[in-house]
Amino acid sequence: MPAWALTLVFWLHMLATVIWLGGLSAIGLLVLPAAQRSLALEAQTALLDAIQRRLEPLGWFCLALLAATGMFQMSENRDYAGFLSVHNPWSIAILIKHILYLSMLGVTALQTWEVLPAMRLAMLKTQKTGDTQELSLLAQRQKRLLHINLILSALILGATALARVA
Repeated sequence: MPAWALTLVFWLHMLATVIWLGGLSAIGLLVLPAAQRSLALEAQTALLDAIQRRLEPLGWFCLALLAATGMFQMSENRDYAGFLSVHNPWSIAILIKHILYLSMLGVTALQTWEVLPAMRLAMLKTQKTGDTQELSLLAQRQKRLLHINLILSALILGATALARVA
C-alpha cells in the first residue's frame, strides 16, 4: 500500500476513534452525571434519547470505519502472519484488542436495539401512568452499559499501546 494511502487509513482510524470515544466519554463522564444532578428522571431520559438519536448513526459508522481501517493497518504490519496467527506479543495484543472490540460491539448493539427502545416505551408509559419504576431501572441499565463500554474502550487503547511497543 502506498505511504499516502496508509497515512489516510491511519488518520481515518484515529478520527473514528476520537469521535466514537469522545462521544462515549462526553455522555458518560459529563452529560449523564450533570443531568442526574439537575434534571428529573423524565427530563434526563428525554435528553439522553435526543443525544443518542444523533450519536447512534455516527457511532455505528465510526465502529464500521474502525473495523475496516484496522484490518488495512493490521495487514500492512510486518508482524502480521495471517488470520488468527498468534505467534508474537504484537499478535497477542491485536487478538485481545479484537476480542474487546467485539465485546464493545455487543454492548453497543444491546444499547441500540434493546435498552434505548425499551426506555422510549417506558417513557411513554411513565407519561400515562406517572410510574417511573421501569424507566428508572432501564436508566440504571443504560448507565451500566455505558460505563462498561468506557472500560472496554480504555482496555482497547491499552491493547493498542501494547501492540505498538511489542
